[in-house]
Amino acid sequence: MSCIGKNIKKIRTVKNLSQAAFAQLFDLARPSVGAYEEGRSEPKIDTLVQIARHFGISLDLLITKELTVNDLYGFDIFKRDLPQSQLLIKVADAAESPVHRAALVMANEQTAYFARRQERQFLDKLPSLILPGEPQVLHRAFEHTGSEMQYQQHGLRHGDVVYCSFVNTDPSHLKINEIYVVVQQNKLITRRYQGLTAEGNLLLKADNPDYEHLAVTPEDILEIWHVDGVYSTYLKSPSSIEERLTRLESLVRKLSNERLSEGVV
Repeated sequence: MSCIGKNIKKIRTVKNLSQAAFAQLFDLARPSVGAYEEGRSEPKIDTLVQIARHFGISLDLLITKELTVNDLYGFDIFKRDLPQSQLLIKVADAAESPVHRAALVMANEQTAYFARRQERQFLDKLPSLILPGEPQVLHRAFEHTGSEMQYQQHGLRHGDVVYCSFVNTDPSHLKINEIYVVVQQNKLITRRYQGLTAEGNLLLKADNPDYEHLAVTPEDILEIWHVDGVYSTYLKSPSSIEERLTRLESLVRKLSNERLSEGVV
């Protein structure tokens, strides 16, 4: 039985929900819930997002960790089920506080990620980042490769790590000109979303003008991640032009302050 199935069963038990009642909450067939709990199948990612949001649970924890009863009582929606005598004990138990972990997919693990991206054992072995973020949203970090998002020493550089949040693969959830990581069967694409083509494909633009736009069909997309931030070890020194501009700005501020002190407007 996978941890997802075990977690669904544990949530049902704690919330005193039958399989039929749980299925009705998320527009599922009752046999599907039984199949999840017995490990014969797993929910689609959109269904997992709905479950996590409904119960206020970290999606990452729902997928990657076998939750205990104490874990569940760490979330607000479950705290309401506790007797008042136990509530303070559970809330004060720091050891049971949830940790929001983002698995880090380095370049040398990308090939394995395409095939094993939903396997708990594989994700648990990956290095991880722990950064602020909404606990209901699944996060992932990827090592960026290539130079298509770098132009005139600005943008994403080869080897940078992008920190991302999961996005529904429905294009209506994407924002124009935002950067996304699009996961295909055997490829990661990091580009700016430019809208849909006449054929309904996603139009993706590189920051480097030497690269052409890409049109990706929705059917070829496994996952979409919004780039929330970037970690880079590249610390470039200012160019001579930047240094001259900085000195010029300082001179202008100095002259402006002197004029103000002399009462000249």
